[in-house]
Amino acid sequence: MVTKESLSKILAWLDETYGVEKEGFSHEAPWQLLTAIMLSAQSTDKQVDEALPGLFARFPTAQDVADAPAEEIEQYIRSVGLYKNKAANMKKCCTQIVEEFGGEVPKTIDELLRLAGVGRKTATLFLADAYGIPGVTVDTHVFRISRRLGWASGKNPAEVEQELMKVLPVDHWNRINFQLIYHGRSICTARRAKCGECPLSVWCEKNL
Repeated sequence: MVTKESLSKILAWLDETYGVEKEGFSHEAPWQLLTAIMLSAQSTDKQVDEALPGLFARFPTAQDVADAPAEEIEQYIRSVGLYKNKAANMKKCCTQIVEEFGGEVPKTIDELLRLAGVGRKTATLFLADAYGIPGVTVDTHVFRISRRLGWASGKNPAEVEQELMKVLPVDHWNRINFQLIYHGRSICTARRAKCGECPLSVWCEKNL
């Protein structure tokens, strides 16, 4: 059962261990950040970081991406997973941004979800990183660990998102994603959690 005391101690440990701010992708415009987040799906941040300089040098505006053949965009993101699908989505997304939103990336989740290649996770993360709009981004790590900690019991990311928004203080919404990603990669792994090494195990319902 979640208590204010246990929640407070867990969040304090996460802040101290993993920090309160994540270094984001290098970008000069919101559309570039959105593109980078789209590319990061099923890819590492390192792969994306390596692709971005060449990509943005060749396509400095959303209009440039919209005008380019998808095959040319592919050449700049080959190191990124699913690059063919992502190139097609990038082109369509940037076309929508130019034609439907006057070149400006929208600031509401409903409008973002209309863009090609943008799911709820990408939209929430973008709003947090680009505009500081609070939101809980639920990926596989957040889904798994929040359920283990007893913060949520939902059967899908959308349900867990709503539960976490009720449990967590608003000022922790944006950072809980990267904190639990780091924790999920290092300790609370999917196949075999290292519970004996985890300072949070005393509060973890997985061990109760």
